[in-house]
Amino acid sequence: MTSCAHYSPYAPPSRSRASAPAPTMWTPDEIAQLCYKHYEIRLPKQGKPEPNREWTLLAAVVKIQFPIYEASDTPDKPVHVTKEVVSMGTGTKCIGQSKMRKSGDILNDSHAEVIARRSFQRYLLYQLQLAATLNKESIFVPGTQRGLWKLRPNLLFVFFSSHTPCGDASIIPMLEFEEQPCCPVIRDQDSSLSLEDSGNVKTPENERKHEDPDGPVTKKMRLEPGTPARFFTNGTAQHGKQDSGSFASGVRGSNLTVERLADVACGAPRSATVVDIYRTGAKCVPGEAEDLRKPGAAYHQVGLLRVKPGRGDRTCSMSCSDKMARWNVLGCQGALLMHFLEEPIYLSAVVIGKCPYSQEVMQRALIGRCQNVLALPKGYGVQELKIQQSDLLFEQSRCAVQTKRADSPGRLVPCGAAISWAAVPEQPLDVTANGFPQGTTKKGIGSLQARSRISKVELFRSFQKLLSSISEDKWPDSLSSACREWEFGRLQKLDTYQEHKEAASAYQEAWSALRKQAFASWIRNPPDYHQFK
Repeated sequence: MTSCAHYSPYAPPSRSRASAPAPTMWTPDEIAQLCYKHYEIRLPKQGKPEPNREWTLLAAVVKIQFPIYEASDTPDKPVHVTKEVVSMGTGTKCIGQSKMRKSGDILNDSHAEVIARRSFQRYLLYQLQLAATLNKESIFVPGTQRGLWKLRPNLLFVFFSSHTPCGDASIIPMLEFEEQPCCPVIRDQDSSLSLEDSGNVKTPENERKHEDPDGPVTKKMRLEPGTPARFFTNGTAQHGKQDSGSFASGVRGSNLTVERLADVACGAPRSATVVDIYRTGAKCVPGEAEDLRKPGAAYHQVGLLRVKPGRGDRTCSMSCSDKMARWNVLGCQGALLMHFLEEPIYLSAVVIGKCPYSQEVMQRALIGRCQNVLALPKGYGVQELKIQQSDLLFEQSRCAVQTKRADSPGRLVPCGAAISWAAVPEQPLDVTANGFPQGTTKKGIGSLQARSRISKVELFRSFQKLLSSISEDKWPDSLSSACREWEFGRLQKLDTYQEHKEAASAYQEAWSALRKQAFASWIRNPPDYHQFK
């Protein structure tokens, strides 16, 4: 899905990957509308939620292309901007640790944000193939070193998600005012949703299932459908769309309770009271501080690494908040693609659809926890990510479906399927369930047909195909030097997925620095899960 518009920006776009172009080049609502339209038109019925019974989450990467600003251009000169969805994902599920496979042919994490990012990697691989082997127009241009490529200077990428990422970014305080202009907050005592069904919000039934049996039972509070949400931002009530702002130094990288957030802020209306929080189902990782699990707003601690919940079987998948914070330092391309890139591919902005939201919480979760990371390799850095919210609601979100179905019988559940879409010419769509292509039987698992196109093994296969289509004298140094050293017997030739990832030395150095300085408890899969070829 592509859209074009003419704007008159008041300033030329910065060429830093860290910042988005002038705000007039796109708006949060334009990004959201483009993604919703793409979902409606380009994605098949297969894999979408069953009407009035299921809901899902949506995420996408949007390419923003604009003319290069010339010194002779006047500030009011019209600028032609093209916005195009280049990857999209839906999904709400993860597989448990017991279902993980060492062959790399299963999707461990099928949350929409992760599906969209893996689809984006597929798009990047195709664009590299266009540039490196087919000599066709691509988003990449030659870099300064042999075999390396970089983004065209007039391109940016915006990430869209219909909901705040699970984990730290979804722990949002609720405010109750003495004078309420809208429907009151009420206690939800009759929900029967499971923890996984409920998305980012824990229901009372699940509190009883998952809390310490000896701990207090907390009744979840929610807003009535259709109620304009009021959000808590460092002690200040926030309404409607939000733009990114500075991160409060008193909260930076801290393991604080939500109540403590109010202590480091100022300017909260005297009539505003934190009555509860939106909760996340993501669990604190081993080695991190634990949630306090006290009643109301003191249930969670914030700023912590978390893993996504599973049904009885613990997952090894880090929360989307944690993963997106990592992408903001290491880039979205991953280790393999860094062999071909002169610099990481960073997102310039994140747009969130209409949902419970806090600008300060998003800022803390995606940027603040990592902003003091130092000594990163050349080209890497904590990005000044622009974060905004749209006023447009995703029609197949939990909130929207719940409002539509009113008193319909049966419970509302998350859609079990995930959809992947990438802007590539061959088989752009991929519909999966439980980590495999939808319809895969137990007997079929292990076959080529039972692999998602965005699984680790398939993305690795695409990487190998790209590498084999390039003559060795044009290989990047990170790959050609390994072969030369192998010829002299000093290094084994790169063979496995793990070996190719480890050979991206600058990426691994940056990842090591990030773990040591900010994410020491990050759960990493054992090496034997990456030994496939």
